[in-house]
Amino acid sequence: MDRHVPFDALHNFRDLGGYRTADGRRIRPGVLYRSDSLGKLTPGTPDWSRFLSLGIRTVIDLRYPWEIERQGRIPAADSHDHAYDYINLSIEHRPYNQAALPPEVDPGPYLAERYLQVAEDGRKEIREALERIAEAASPATPLVFHCASGKDRTGELAALVLTLLGVDERTIIEDFTLTELAAPALLADWQARNNGQSPTWLGFGRAPASVMRGFLGLLKERYGSVEGYVTQALGMDTESLSAKLAANLLEPAPTTHPPLTYRRAEPQDAELLVRLRDSVALWMLARNIDQWKPSEKDATHFRTRMTEGEVWLAYADGHLAGAYELWWSDEAAWGPRPTDAGYIHRLMTTPHLAPPNTGGALLTHAESRITSTGRPYARLDCLSTNPRLRTYYETAGYTVVGEQPAKDGGLGSPYAVTLLEKRLR
Repeated sequence: MDRHVPFDALHNFRDLGGYRTADGRRIRPGVLYRSDSLGKLTPGTPDWSRFLSLGIRTVIDLRYPWEIERQGRIPAADSHDHAYDYINLSIEHRPYNQAALPPEVDPGPYLAERYLQVAEDGRKEIREALERIAEAASPATPLVFHCASGKDRTGELAALVLTLLGVDERTIIEDFTLTELAAPALLADWQARNNGQSPTWLGFGRAPASVMRGFLGLLKERYGSVEGYVTQALGMDTESLSAKLAANLLEPAPTTHPPLTYRRAEPQDAELLVRLRDSVALWMLARNIDQWKPSEKDATHFRTRMTEGEVWLAYADGHLAGAYELWWSDEAAWGPRPTDAGYIHRLMTTPHLAPPNTGGALLTHAESRITSTGRPYARLDCLSTNPRLRTYYETAGYTVVGEQPAKDGGLGSPYAVTLLEKRLR
């Protein structure tokens, strides 16, 4: 499942459902959304029908009034059945000119400081936004909040709500960075509005983890915690607010899960695989795991793997849960070998949304594919600097059989990997 709800005109409309909280519950899917500007919706289009089908009853627009006047707001509902409350709460009071930044300025610390500025300037509006979300969002009355690109102001409010619900900081940072998946489309929109020119500022539309990590760090320095900010700066009863948010937005985590189904990937699935891999890469970066980076593998890579080996997709109840590649040789890591093994690569599960043990099920499926060819071994490798992943594979029955200190993975910089092997029955 992809958190981004597909629209033609909107690129960063996301469901916050499915994130787990510290007490083991999860945010209800289909209740709380974040988005780029809903002013891009047009009645009578498939986008408009898709939006109305979500049953949203409250829209919080975080933009300046002049932005709304210039770029438009969400259209009025076309029937009583689709009526919603609309409120404009401009949480930013001092515009900042990111376009004027020289290229040597790191956008991480710069934007983190701007977010802190917004948090302190917009206390009244942020307080009301939190009150509205706590009161309005429920299974019967889904809610969406948005700004222009769905990144900065929207990301800041999302971070506050997720913290108050008990979502861990790494996941909050990850949620912020998911705008990276929408960045190319946001850039294309900007260029279309500006006669094909490119923006001058560094990282237009990008959402590096350093921004949200820095902002949360600044809040802690000044207020002790995000909860301290809500109590001290906003003057709210944090415990009561958190309880109300939880009552309307959380549900017990499911105890049963649909079985996985598998299908072999086809060339038209390549972009889907790129998106899944980039999502996993963002999950890693938010947790300071230095392994995958977004955009390292393109659609051509996955089409090549389909031709030279196999790529498989796993689904749970019709939603993508994971994928893996199966190679029949891997000289870059293992050197010349007889044709006695299948090599498992890019084992990926959909962050937060895949059923438990999807990774283990993917491994088992890959091993069955290898066995069906008469090969007696399954092999794989992992970064030598990732002991957690090595332990995961060892728990799944793989044995370390060596190290490759300089694997060339085609990214221009050799790296060390641990080699693991499993004898198949």
